[in-house]
Amino acid sequence: MKKTRILALILGFIGLLLILGFVYYEYNTSPVDSSSNANIEVVIPEGMSTDNIAKTLHDKDLIKSEFFFKVYLRLNNISSLKASTYLLTKSMSLDEIVSALESGSGNEDSIRLTFREGETISDYADLIASNTNITSEEFISATRDTTLLNSLINDYWFLTDSILNEDIYYPLEGYLFPDTYDFDKNNLTSETIIRTLLDEEEEKLAPYKSILENNDVHSIITLASIAELEGVKDEDRRLIISVFNNRLEQGMNLGSDVTTYYAFDEEMDSDLTSEMFNTYNPYNTRSSEMAGRLPVGPICNPSLSSIEAAINPETSDYLYFVADKNRNVYFTRSASEHEAKVQELKENGDWIW
Repeated sequence: MKKTRILALILGFIGLLLILGFVYYEYNTSPVDSSSNANIEVVIPEGMSTDNIAKTLHDKDLIKSEFFFKVYLRLNNISSLKASTYLLTKSMSLDEIVSALESGSGNEDSIRLTFREGETISDYADLIASNTNITSEEFISATRDTTLLNSLINDYWFLTDSILNEDIYYPLEGYLFPDTYDFDKNNLTSETIIRTLLDEEEEKLAPYKSILENNDVHSIITLASIAELEGVKDEDRRLIISVFNNRLEQGMNLGSDVTTYYAFDEEMDSDLTSEMFNTYNPYNTRSSEMAGRLPVGPICNPSLSSIEAAINPETSDYLYFVADKNRNVYFTRSASEHEAKVQELKENGDWIW
């Protein structure tokens, strides 16, 4: 009996070590900062030792541990890292960083930019300004240039005259496809970036071209952009769009807070006021004057899954939805059911505010 208990303790101790080892491994291979898109230049000269490479990466806050970096190389039998100039980001995992160093995929003339779904043209402009010689103002100005916009409308079937509405903040908002792109640093221009993202949008929308051309593509992209920010799961977004469609059919306003944030250029974690809700703005769907109407244009650049949700939404009789602090979404059919759900969330400590 005593031997059995000792064996159980030993096995338990080994199991605990394995769990701790797994957690340690996962922590050190994960990105230092998954939200950081800024390119960090890393120069690896010929003959640089593994110790110095580890120190360089750690000093630039690209890896979490010099020691683990060297252990990782041994575990994966990696003995050769190539000399080059690399553009790395804090959002890269250790696997991705080592893969780049092993393949020598650095290129002094290339720059990699990651445009994230749910972000705005203003966000994109800041990303471009922090990584290139193009200022934020220059990029935004290019997205508003009437001559360029008319040229783009002629070149891309999914761009229509709707984007020229003078009430729209950024005419190309919603149409610049979020993804990771490699650009040639030499003679990089705002138009090159814009056309590259539009080319990707065109490729992604190609399977739905006949559907979009037979419907109001601008409205679909606008709906997709709202659903992008209102929901997390694809199934939630399809139901959210069904709610919006039902409200539009009944002449109700959409009542979407994310449109109010965009309308008044407020950060998403700031407090909205009743004055904002009641102020007319062609983006603000909380305003009673926006009853039965979509915003004048998209409020972010949505993912393909959100666009697909807008193209093929669920059918429901829901008129309301609310999300809790964990981003779970609850759908209801009447104002009384909606208020009861809100009260329930507050009482359970799950209210988002």
